[in-house]
Amino acid sequence: MSTLWVVIPAYQEEARISGALGALAAQHDLDFRLLVVDNASSDRTVELVRDFAARAPFPVEVLVEPEKGVGCAVDTGFRHAIAAGAELLARTDADCLPQPGWTAAARAAMLRSRGLVCGRIDARHDEHGPVGRAVFRTLVALGAAFGRIRPAHHRRHGYLVPYRMHAGNNMAITADLYLAVGGMPRRPSPTDRTFINRVRRHTTAIVHCRDMVVQNSTRRIRAYGVLGTARWYLDRGSGGRGVDPR
Repeated sequence: MSTLWVVIPAYQEEARISGALGALAAQHDLDFRLLVVDNASSDRTVELVRDFAARAPFPVEVLVEPEKGVGCAVDTGFRHAIAAGAELLARTDADCLPQPGWTAAARAAMLRSRGLVCGRIDARHDEHGPVGRAVFRTLVALGAAFGRIRPAHHRRHGYLVPYRMHAGNNMAITADLYLAVGGMPRRPSPTDRTFINRVRRHTTAIVHCRDMVVQNSTRRIRAYGVLGTARWYLDRGSGGRGVDPR
């Protein structure tokens, strides 16, 4: 079975990372290594991960990336994993809850496609009720639709496949493809569109896996409001707000 690593970039996530770690410990497929890349947090994020590592049902590593930006943390983490022998890479975020079949679905989809796998995201059930989750799903759908019709994403610009929305907090990719496309952009969020467009220029092996499910934090909606979050998902920036919604 190919070697799978799960990479989580983290910054100031002491309030939420235990949930993500617990969700990974509850996976049906525990045959993976976890790498948490701390982006120079000043809180207890690293301490909590190291405490978890002592009882985790899989190997856990912590890597510190001082260069700020989620793209920097992800790229450093993926390249570290590949250098250590990873063939398959999956990523979620420290404020997310991968559902129990997540790693199994990611592994199976990568082995079938040998490419990039885009999972399904929903809102965390512990942060919003049904209305908030419906708003989140609507915003995600709007972002996906805008990405498909956006002129800059059309295939005439050298893309091999139509645009597909790619959530960085629920993705998986083979190590060979990651290196072939030059990796994640080393910059602050957002990085997802740039990365998937790199992949679209290189291969047609991009698949959607509905069984690869992550519950996503909705704190951006609370921080930005509905209209501000819509701007974000439509790639119109954060409206003068910082990219970090804490």
